[in-house]
Parts: sequence; C-alpha cells; structure tokens
Amino acid sequence: MMQKDKDIKVKEPELTRAARLSVAPMMDWTDRHCRFLHRLLSKETLLYTEMVTSPALVRGRAFHLLAHRDEEQPVALQLGGSDPVELAEAARIGAEAGYAEINLNVGCPSDRVQSGTFGAVLMRQPELVAACCAAMQAAVTVPVTVKCRIGVDDQEPREVLPAFLETVSSAGVRRFSIHARKAWLKGLSPKENRDIPPLDYSLVYDMKQTFPHLHLSLNGGVGTLSQAQTHLDMGMDGVMIGRAAYHQPWDILGAADALVFGGQPPFADPIEAVEAMLPYIEEHLGAGGKLGQISKHMLGLFAGQPGARLWRRVLSEGAHLEGAGGALIKEALDVVCGAREGASEAQR
Repeated sequence: MMQKDKDIKVKEPELTRAARLSVAPMMDWTDRHCRFLHRLLSKETLLYTEMVTSPALVRGRAFHLLAHRDEEQPVALQLGGSDPVELAEAARIGAEAGYAEINLNVGCPSDRVQSGTFGAVLMRQPELVAACCAAMQAAVTVPVTVKCRIGVDDQEPREVLPAFLETVSSAGVRRFSIHARKAWLKGLSPKENRDIPPLDYSLVYDMKQTFPHLHLSLNGGVGTLSQAQTHLDMGMDGVMIGRAAYHQPWDILGAADALVFGGQPPFADPIEAVEAMLPYIEEHLGAGGKLGQISKHMLGLFAGQPGARLWRRVLSEGAHLEGAGGALIKEALDVVCGAREGASEAQR
C-alpha cells in the first residue's frame, strides 16, 4: 500500500543511528526476500534496496520494483539516474511507497549504467549530482543521501573527492557512503572494479576530518565486524558492508546488534533464524512464489560452521524442484544438526 512520505515512522535520528552499520545495495542480491532475512538477523542495521533506475519508475511505471514490507524498516531506496526532474519524480514515488531514505547511486561502474549517464560516471559531474539531489530533496521530506566512489579513471582522488563532497553537500546532502576505491570505467569489469583498484581508507578518514559536519560511511573491502569497528574507532560515522554481509549473514548481521549497537541480538543461533523464516516462506509459497527466490539468500547462514556445505547442497539441489517448500528447509536443518552432533562427538 502506498503511503505519504510525511507518514514515515522512521525519523532522521533513527536513520543516522542505523547508518552506523549498513548493508550495501547489491544488484540481484538485496531484494525484498534478502532484506527480510537481514532484518530478522539485525533489528538495527540500515538496509538498502537494489538500485532501481528512475526511468523504470517514471517512464516504465515498474512499481513492483518497490515491493517491500514494513518489517524491513529502516530501509532505503537506491535510485540510479541523472535527470533532476525524473529523479525528483522517482524519489517522490519511492517516498510515497514507504521508503525511509532515498539514495542516489554515484558509484556503479557497469557498462549499462555508464550508457545511461549515471552511476560512477557522475563523479565527473558533481554539479549535476548536486542539481539532482536538490530536486529530489524538494520533492520529498525523507533524507536524500549519496553513495559514491573516490574518483574514476585518471582522476586524482585527493583532488576530486573533497571537491565532490563540497559541491554536493552544498545542495543539502548530509550523509554519504564512500566506496574507498576508484572506479575504472575503461578496462575493468564491474566485478574487477570491486577488487582490483586499491583501497584508500586514509583518504576517506581525511574526508571526515575535512567535513566534520557530514555523516560519512566507509564502504569497500570490509569483511568482518572487527574491521568495521576499527573504522568506527578511526572516526567514521558509519560502515557499509556488502558481500560479506550477504555471504556470511550470521557472522555480520547476527552479531551486529550486540557488537555495533550495544543491544540484544534477536537470535542466539542461526537455527533460530531459519525457523523464524518459515512463516514468511510459507506465505510466499502460498502467494505463488518459489522457494528458491528466498532460499538462495539463506545459503550462507551457516558459513564456517559444521554442516555448512551440506546445508548449501540440500537447498541448492532441491529448492528448484516442484513442490519444494518448508519441508526442504527442515530437511536441511536436520542435516546441519547432525553435522553439529558429529563435530561435538569428535571433539570429546
């Protein structure tokens, strides 16, 4: 159901607190089923959608891309685009759909994004980014934020990044997530852009010193909560974790509420989290959905634990079969429990 952005229950102070740790927007990964699982594991962490392009919403009317549940909050919608008028309309649509924050993608290096003149290529046009953000802010009452790189191609990050932050923050943006790598738009694939360009954490730390009034989250190469805490201890306002949160959700999100936010974790064991997912799975299947649409996001729940490989195998081999449902999840859990018992006996 659509609702007015002014009725959003998640207020800016809560979002600022949640942004202490966030899960990066990741195409084909952070869909509504993934976010539901992540929210079960952490009640505090800020979640992001996959990137949704403004043309898809405004011209294509693809409102199904905005599907989410209130239980996912706090959750932010990431938009891709470069036309201020169109982005303003897309932001309005997203806010009315119930998202607590609208984020502009200025970091994605894919060819498809470049051809649409948005994503990381916009690092070359900070004035346009500022115009887009100003138009979006005029259209909504929820916060407008930006996710960016430290530069692209032959740009000098120590010159480009502070100028970018100065220009875009002058339009009223107060919260940025900075991927601490350049994006090489020519010569590297999107996958290579996640690993090959060297990380420059010190530059991002320096930006916090230069712009103390801005809320800056560091992104890129963070694989553990211990690493995240190190960045927070270095003065960063927040840390955004991508692939590690997806592939080891229990290690990252299952411990986040206690270690990062000083609260009580929702579950003591990933088995409890799986059991909590069962009603959601049954609801999805009852509406005509497929088990694999959900179970693919659960494959890493037991990463590093006894039975993890068997858990993945049972789900990967069975989720696509006709009639697969909660019984398969329970079968996979039985396998995990058996592996745990075997590991305990071997230690005695």
